[in-house]
Amino acid sequence: MSRIPKSLVRRTGWPSSTSRPVVTPLQTSVVYASPDPDALDQQYEHGTGYTYAREGHPNADVLAAKIDMLEGAPDLFEAAGIVTGSGMSAVGATFLGLLKQGDHVVGGDQLYGRTLRLMTQDLPKLGIETSLADPTDARAIEAAIRPNTKMIVVEVISNPTIRVADMEGIAQIANARGILLVVDNTFTTPRLYQPFAHGADIVIHSVTKLLAGHSDVTLGYVACKDPEHRTLIDTANASWGMTPSPFDCWLAERGMHSFDLRFDRAQATATRLADALAEVSGVTRVIYPTRPDHPDHNRAMGLLGGRGGNMLSFELVGGRAAANAMTRAAPDVAFAPTLGDVGTTLSHPASSSHRALTEADRTALGISEGFFRVSVGIEEPDLLIEEMVNSAQAAS
Repeated sequence: MSRIPKSLVRRTGWPSSTSRPVVTPLQTSVVYASPDPDALDQQYEHGTGYTYAREGHPNADVLAAKIDMLEGAPDLFEAAGIVTGSGMSAVGATFLGLLKQGDHVVGGDQLYGRTLRLMTQDLPKLGIETSLADPTDARAIEAAIRPNTKMIVVEVISNPTIRVADMEGIAQIANARGILLVVDNTFTTPRLYQPFAHGADIVIHSVTKLLAGHSDVTLGYVACKDPEHRTLIDTANASWGMTPSPFDCWLAERGMHSFDLRFDRAQATATRLADALAEVSGVTRVIYPTRPDHPDHNRAMGLLGGRGGNMLSFELVGGRAAANAMTRAAPDVAFAPTLGDVGTTLSHPASSSHRALTEADRTALGISEGFFRVSVGIEEPDLLIEEMVNSAQAAS
């Protein structure tokens, strides 16, 4: 009978080396051993090292530091972004960490659908008041402010109607009144706009989308100028169990190595695709920030530096029948309710992100049954444009 060594179930030390790995190691450990209680006290009191992965782990911190750099945060303050389990958990941790019963929040009326639901249905259950206003009109945001308003939440570019918020006006109002300005920068990404440099207090991302870029992770990110706000959000993130997976963080960091290349390629194609779709007879309108017919064109050109990003929307005549025909005629373009993938995705808000709204409410937002949102990927541009134009023509 063989004898099992007593050390078999003991953890072995990591091999030492005079060289270092080129690729960030994946650290899946849930717990971290400390030498003694005094050392553990020091870790908790001074935030040094790791204890339990729900409260932070190396792969999350590596990823957060990279997004901090993209947002230009280290140039403005001591950056310390937090990675969360999803984009919505970043939004949720921000609300839970910074708001209390009796507070009031003003949100843009075309925020991401789940954020709208959180504001209109979930926050009121916690005794937090909410209002929605048009972010393209800073005066409308100002009119919605109450004496107990603690926070304004906006997206630079709205989903899915691609409207451009009056960020300068909103930032001036928020800063003058001492109200926290929270900017969801998922659509624009730091490649187009850096909210911290324009008066934002808190920046949120769904890392799942363009930053990671391959539709294989679910992550969020939130960073704050004020370290006290950061602590409150981080505590909520840990208490409510919004911790990200180390593997997802590792994958996202790998995806971010090509972020700028992917973004620039997709943006160049989106500009061409918008113009090509505008020439199709069955397309009633194309919404893209750099096009002269965009309702916020002048603001977009100044705010975004003459660039339009990778997102566009368009509308077909013929309603739902035309929408069905369009997606069936383009089988190689994924019909999926997501954005930011390396491959182009086509989304139909009336049957996905905005399906919970009444037809009248969707119409008020400009979303018809023939309305589509496109997240342009990095395919060969001529091939994608041909596929999209042909499918739009087939639906006419």
